[in-house]
Amino acid sequence: MHIRAGTERDPEPIVDINTTPLVDVLLVLLVMLIITIPIQLHSVNLEMPGTNSPPPSTPPEIVQIDVLPSGQFTWNGEALADRSVLEEKLRDAATRTEQPEIHLRPDRAARYDAVAAALSSAQRLGLTKIGLVGGEQFGP
Repeated sequence: MHIRAGTERDPEPIVDINTTPLVDVLLVLLVMLIITIPIQLHSVNLEMPGTNSPPPSTPPEIVQIDVLPSGQFTWNGEALADRSVLEEKLRDAATRTEQPEIHLRPDRAARYDAVAAALSSAQRLGLTKIGLVGGEQFGP
């Protein structure tokens, strides 16, 4: 581009591009993009029982498994020798037509790996009615 040099009376013209309208258009496009993006919901779909479900005809059998601070397990108050005995009892419970409810009650001083071992054994063997009870002992 050839522009003649200005005189003292006439200033030189500015050859740079005006970026203000470009920035304005980009900001409008950015706002439109932010508005049109759908909100991402991080949720887990749960199948909750309906309000019209009938109560069970017989109360479910409840098995209480305690995890002691030493890492040992008890089955309804009966001390178990080791994890293999626990797995045998869980395997027997899993093969029943009506699985019992497993209430796992870890002691406050029990190690996490012992509790996780009991949960993983129950899950691996196919037990579906498992619950952690006694959580109030971990509160403030």
